[in-house]
Amino acid sequence: MVTSAALQELQAFRSKLYGCCTRRRDALFELVDALLTADSIPSLAYLSLEPIHRRGWGSTYAALATGQVNAEALRTLLARHQLAGGQPIYAVDVSTWPRCDAEASPERGFYYHPSRHSAGQPIVAGWAYQWIAQLGFARDSWTAPVDARRLHPRDNANQVAITQVRALLQRLPAGQAPLFVFDAGYDPVQLGQGLAGTGAAILVRLRAGRCFYADPPPAPRSHKGGRPRRHGAKLDTDDPTSWPAPTAVHVSDDGQFGTVMVAAWDGLHPKQQLHPTRGTKRPRPIVRATLSFLMVLGAILALPWRPPPPASTSTPSGSSCCSPA
Repeated sequence: MVTSAALQELQAFRSKLYGCCTRRRDALFELVDALLTADSIPSLAYLSLEPIHRRGWGSTYAALATGQVNAEALRTLLARHQLAGGQPIYAVDVSTWPRCDAEASPERGFYYHPSRHSAGQPIVAGWAYQWIAQLGFARDSWTAPVDARRLHPRDNANQVAITQVRALLQRLPAGQAPLFVFDAGYDPVQLGQGLAGTGAAILVRLRAGRCFYADPPPAPRSHKGGRPRRHGAKLDTDDPTSWPAPTAVHVSDDGQFGTVMVAAWDGLHPKQQLHPTRGTKRPRPIVRATLSFLMVLGAILALPWRPPPPASTSTPSGSSCCSPA
């Protein structure tokens, strides 16, 4: 049952949401309610047929054409109303709105899309929006979006994400140490450099075939001249024989996936190709991170090391990832 406190909180949120609309606020607010209650929307005019929408179909187009929203106030409002029971964990990802037939649409670009519109290729013409949404450990589809920005075709998604995360950190309550999760389309090195000193942790899924290097061993005393080594032993994510003994290993039983193992290698770094000193004689910056590998145990014999027996606690499952320090 919905308590009176929950209803009062919802009423306060709707009142503040109404205040974020600065022009044609009544039409915009009813349009939001219609979107929340509508099932299938073939066109915008169908929103005016929803019972909660008390205006004519023309007000829908007028609200979208001339209405105004205080975007910064809306972002602050969403950041202060977090997911119920959620942790300070936020996912950052890009969502594409296909606009294949709208050739005159401004700033339309080509992006990845699983629909495979372009002759069977996963490419679609449209608009891209980068979202930040709060996640929870409950196994459901509920998330709490806190920010969304439209990407220009020439924008660097990593740099836009850095700007969004830094702005969100200013809105979050003090005392939180949030974790931001990224998919494999993002560069952990750029994110690690751009978010250094913010106090936020980042977790980036890696594409297959990435290579990382440990720090080189100390040079012997008999070493005379020459450029010192900057990279040590190589870890190829596609070659388990190149994996050294991990810094830490955790094995536990998960109710859904069975026995799950997490291995971590601390202090590794990649060889960077895109960096601020590219094209100069200055050395490439070294960005160290913790490389984590998660797997449902099955092919233990293929590993160069054997994990410990399962623990009594459970851990959520996931995929291989890199967490810059």
